[in-house]
Amino acid sequence: MFFAKLEFFNPFSRSIKDRTAYSLLSSALRSGKVERVFEASSGNTAIALASLSNVLGIKFRAYLPRSALKATKVILKILGAEVVVTDFEAIDREMVEFVKGEAKKSGAICLNQHENENNFLAHRKTGREIAEQLEGIGKRPDVLIAGIGTSGHIAGIGSYLKERYETRVVGVVPAKGERIPGIKRPETRPKWINHVDEVVEVTLEEAVEGVEEVARLNGILIGLSSGAVYWAMKELRPEGTTVLIFPDDGFKYVEILEKFL
Repeated sequence: MFFAKLEFFNPFSRSIKDRTAYSLLSSALRSGKVERVFEASSGNTAIALASLSNVLGIKFRAYLPRSALKATKVILKILGAEVVVTDFEAIDREMVEFVKGEAKKSGAICLNQHENENNFLAHRKTGREIAEQLEGIGKRPDVLIAGIGTSGHIAGIGSYLKERYETRVVGVVPAKGERIPGIKRPETRPKWINHVDEVVEVTLEEAVEGVEEVARLNGILIGLSSGAVYWAMKELRPEGTTVLIFPDDGFKYVEILEKFL
């Protein structure tokens, strides 16, 4: 039996990154006045930060890799964010260091979701939420399957569930030579990957097939990393109660999905 956590019900970015962005900004604000924020993001975190910055009266600049989706750029500009498309193909340590340097030169704050412990801690709370929801129907999570991006949400959720139930944590990454928005190869050295017990590789085509299957079986349009998580579950066929994390929906990825129709 498996249950999927539908994180596109979060209101700002329609993704799990609302939790990350809120945690990062809240921590920064507790430390003092925040006027300008810079962040390296491929999509959802930037959208969440742009939205919350508007609410809080903060100026926000998003640094995107050149592979960023058109939908992400359009949404950020509608939100009034300053958008810088860099020459970096994907977000790696070099790009993060570049953005940190740009923030320092400009007197801005780089929240740095890739290294900031508040990313991890935000999703410890997500893990508690999942535990309470499952316990409410008499279930215990035997397996957690989630994508690995910054590794914040898989590690935060996974660490909480492992402590409480000894849950097995399975991370999903793109197959070698593949690119799936929202998840990355382990070679990028995500900070919290030590909380992951096992890694499953998925191709972009398999992720799209996962999106399509969930849509046609359940009427729910999930995003590409969610499709990859679903496909990993199909490959593993784990026993017991399995929790799948679906970080966002599929609307931002129409330009990719169209290529496979």
